[in-house]
Amino acid sequence: MAAIEPKISNLGEKPGASKLTTEDASSHDGSHHIVSKLNDDQAKAKVNNPLAGIPKDELLRNVEAFAQEKGLTDAVEMLKKGALLAQRPAEYQDIDELTQDEKDAVAHEYAHKWSHPFLLYMTIFVCSIGAATQGWDQTGSNGANLSFPQEFNIPETASVGIAPGQPGYASAADAERHQWLVGLVNAAPYIASAMLGCWLSDPLNNLFGRRGCIFVTAVILVVTPICSGLTQNWYQLFIVRLLLGIGMGAKGSTVPVFAAENSPPQIRGALVMGWQLWTAFGIFLGFIANVAVSDVGKIAWRLQLGSAFIPALPLAVLIYFCPESPRWLMKKNRYPQALRSLIRLRHNKIQACRDLYYIHVQLMEESKIIRGETYVKRFMELFTIPRVRRATVGATVVML
Repeated sequence: MAAIEPKISNLGEKPGASKLTTEDASSHDGSHHIVSKLNDDQAKAKVNNPLAGIPKDELLRNVEAFAQEKGLTDAVEMLKKGALLAQRPAEYQDIDELTQDEKDAVAHEYAHKWSHPFLLYMTIFVCSIGAATQGWDQTGSNGANLSFPQEFNIPETASVGIAPGQPGYASAADAERHQWLVGLVNAAPYIASAMLGCWLSDPLNNLFGRRGCIFVTAVILVVTPICSGLTQNWYQLFIVRLLLGIGMGAKGSTVPVFAAENSPPQIRGALVMGWQLWTAFGIFLGFIANVAVSDVGKIAWRLQLGSAFIPALPLAVLIYFCPESPRWLMKKNRYPQALRSLIRLRHNKIQACRDLYYIHVQLMEESKIIRGETYVKRFMELFTIPRVRRATVGATVVML
């Protein structure tokens, strides 16, 4: 702006004043553009880090009030240091309040991003079992299709050499109808998963927590494959496979979220990506199981369907050995338990306190956006908010 002022003062003395005026206006508009861009950048920084720009004294007062409100007064000093670290994560060496051991812990975290406590990797291992269960559940019917239609007297091909009215007879029209029935039985898990299972994940998570939802669905996925192998007609098998799909849908919507919420940011993407890898591995195991029992006789299809309970059993047993999602506990206002969970998932308490307070302020920002919204309203926003609608369409196309 200093360069503009001489031009303005000399407008009456020099020709081309209109040009200078235009240049001045252009410069003025440019300065407004810069200010606008800075404001946009600050807004984005606020979204990326809600603690950015808060004065130190104010931040520490906020932490004291937070600790008092959430029953964390015994950890208030550590929470203050954690909040300072969350505000300036890259400048941890300049935070005087941190001890050398705490600075070393943060430095180790940056230098060795795959170095984490056993319980974090235990959690990821259990989530991998959940993904493998998803894959195995999808493959049992592939081998069973060769046998159960004959067992339930719904052959998919017209009879040859069997007189009408004799056991096993099927006309061409019957065979066509049977093909639809077999297809319906095969599709049952996916129908139930899409229409009911994935939508039940929200109330199940709200009621039982992440671990509870995974446990309930794991029990379903233990019971339903066994029941599939014991069915006596096609509609029993259809109903059981619908129940299987409910478990698959709710579990498939919960396990990746559980893994993400327990993982530190620097490796979160890599760990959550494991869902697809281990689902494919589960499909591989399912095909191996199909081949292993294919020559045992008439009960082969029952074993092929029933074997899918195998990975679900350790999932149900091991899930409660994992810490509950700190984020879910905080949404339920159970902050002391959330801190204990984070301490089990991080090497140093300063990291746990940093993550606890940072998650808290993120949840506060979220609550401002979704305050008062019902489940139905949030569902409708998948289609009514343009950017969310575009994401919904993109995700749907990819899944198809």
